[in-house]
Amino acid sequence: MRRWENQNKLVKEIAPSFAEPSGRPPTEGRRRLERFLFILAALVALLGLADSIYLTVHHLTGQDVGCFASSECETVLGSAYASIGKIPLASFGLAGYFAVFSLATLAAFGRRWTRPLFLCLVATMLGVTCWLLYLQAFILHAFCDFCLLSAALTAILSAVGLAVFFIGKRSVGG
Repeated sequence: MRRWENQNKLVKEIAPSFAEPSGRPPTEGRRRLERFLFILAALVALLGLADSIYLTVHHLTGQDVGCFASSECETVLGSAYASIGKIPLASFGLAGYFAVFSLATLAAFGRRWTRPLFLCLVATMLGVTCWLLYLQAFILHAFCDFCLLSAALTAILSAVGLAVFFIGKRSVGG
């Protein structure tokens, strides 16, 4: 019996998030996990930022984009759906990824007010991504490698956003 008590005490010291039931303020383990998720989101957003900068520059300079897996990038990027007026859609992605990077970085450093903004922005980006995938699949019948990369990065950000949402909900709601 004494051995069991010592092990239980050790578990409580090492892993407080697993030793106590929820219903209390977020444990250090949850805070650490949330911080890790926000850092991951910031890194993913940097990849999306690089992708968006590349596409924006190529669109504005009129250069062809070299696709790797398919030869349909120019079909997608040269379509009427690739810009709003003279503003390329990639520049909106650039702004979105920069905002996600900024919000995730601030959240990683403990700025709690950024959390709902991060979640709303990622949800908006997911909605736009779904619309753009629909356009590529059913209207243009062509896919752009860089657009698919952005869609994958947005999906990762959405998964991170869901994890952050449920971690926060569990911390608050018990």
